Amino acid sequence: MNVRQLRISRRSVTIAAALVGVVSLAIGANAALNKRSPDTARAVAAEQSGEVPNQASRIALVIGNGHYPDANAPLAQPINDARALTAQLRRTGFDVDVVEDASRDDLQRAIGRLKSRIRPDTVVLLFFGGYGVQVGRESYMIPVDAAIWKEADVRRQGVSIESVLDAMKEQGARAKLVVIDASRRNPYERRFRAYSHGLAPINAPDNALILTSATPGKVADDSTGANSVLVSELLTNLNAQAAGVETAFNKTRIAISRASDGEQVPSVSSSLLEDVSFGGADKTGS
Repeated sequence: MNVRQLRISRRSVTIAAALVGVVSLAIGANAALNKRSPDTARAVAAEQSGEVPNQASRIALVIGNGHYPDANAPLAQPINDARALTAQLRRTGFDVDVVEDASRDDLQRAIGRLKSRIRPDTVVLLFFGGYGVQVGRESYMIPVDAAIWKEADVRRQGVSIESVLDAMKEQGARAKLVVIDASRRNPYERRFRAYSHGLAPINAPDNALILTSATPGKVADDSTGANSVLVSELLTNLNAQAAGVETAFNKTRIAISRASDGEQVPSVSSSLLEDVSFGGADKTGS
């Protein structure tokens, strides 16, 4: 073999070795990808599909509506209340979805998200601050983009509180907590044939606890504080009452009633079968 042939042979060997190295790297990389843990693969799939892999045992939907075009002035308290209550709930282990100045589409989407996350062991809380209107025997949360000229529009434009409670029940929520701070004189009632005073009674389904800012049919005036009287007192009692949300709701009702000399008496409706705690483990009732 001459010198020229020897150089060609050595060059061929070098190229072949390089190709073998590239192929080995590719095989190794593919093997590493295939060795991803099943959890990692599921996490990637969940991220791509938008699913949440872990469901919280305590979830809340908090809605604060303040800017209604038909009102004489914006409501400052509902948004402040939503933010303050959200902070408190998150400190006590709730996974909170908070919505401010919600349109009807916003409300429907938020309720859809809530329903999709409810499991049989879930404690669910709904808070709504803003304008509420009763039509017939039902109470409706009013979105900020509602176009209401007659009572029938309330049913079309609003969202029934009872319908949300029914959805919680249908999804199998373990306990259902509702706080409605919406017993205001609504800006639409002058368009109705008859005045719409406050909210209708809200029936509690099984294992539910409902707190509203005034007794059915009554209107509560807003205070001058940054937060509403209901939410201010409720936060105080939730902070002080680690065991027993029903006790906190009842103490809120009593404190507001006494402070207002009976002018504002919140309503509490309960069918709870267990003692839901905001600071510790829940206790099943006997």
